[in-house]
Amino acid sequence: MKYLKDIKDWKEMKNQVICADCLDGMKLIPDKSIDLILTDPPYGIGASKGSFMRQGKQTGKSKCVSGLNYTASDWDNEPPNKEAFNEIFRISENQVVFGGNYFVEYLYNSPCWIVWDKNNGNNRYADCELAWTSFKTAVRKFKHTWHGMIQENMKHKDMRVHPTQKPVELMRWILENYSKEGDLICDPFMGSWTMARACKDLGRDFIGFELDENYCKIGEKRLQQEVLF
Repeated sequence: MKYLKDIKDWKEMKNQVICADCLDGMKLIPDKSIDLILTDPPYGIGASKGSFMRQGKQTGKSKCVSGLNYTASDWDNEPPNKEAFNEIFRISENQVVFGGNYFVEYLYNSPCWIVWDKNNGNNRYADCELAWTSFKTAVRKFKHTWHGMIQENMKHKDMRVHPTQKPVELMRWILENYSKEGDLICDPFMGSWTMARACKDLGRDFIGFELDENYCKIGEKRLQQEVLF
């Protein structure tokens, strides 16, 4: 894990876990140096207030279920401000922003939205999530089951470590369709570092920022794994 105070040149941030406020970090990056911003910012809806979920956990040859407690914090009290979006647009050629429907005042009209169909049945959670993009192609849909313990690939499940975590398969699909090998991808709001893990799997360089030291430590561990499903 690196801290911003230890960075002398912005290129030192490539493929590292950077513990920093994203505004401070992005200000070090020159204009249009990033090929793609792929990010899932806080929506400002209080998702960080603390929640408890049931998570399948492998123990020897048997699978048990244990509780995973997300510690309450304030990172989702408010969405990013205009300054953050100004920096996002300044440093990057293209952008994919999850929760774009929460930030319409900072974005512009786009024909290409990504619809993530969670295939989660009729329940109190959203059926889909929307990602705004800067691309000029048509709307695209990615269907991938994501409902508590129930996931698309039940043999190789993602360990849920963050209340708003996205599936690795979703991030891989976006990278495969909206970037190319060797591109530099940035996520100013890393959270569980799923985007960085997908970049490592697909041969993309990345820069990511996360203010919470605990999630930076989680990110380090996820990036050290040889295979992550």
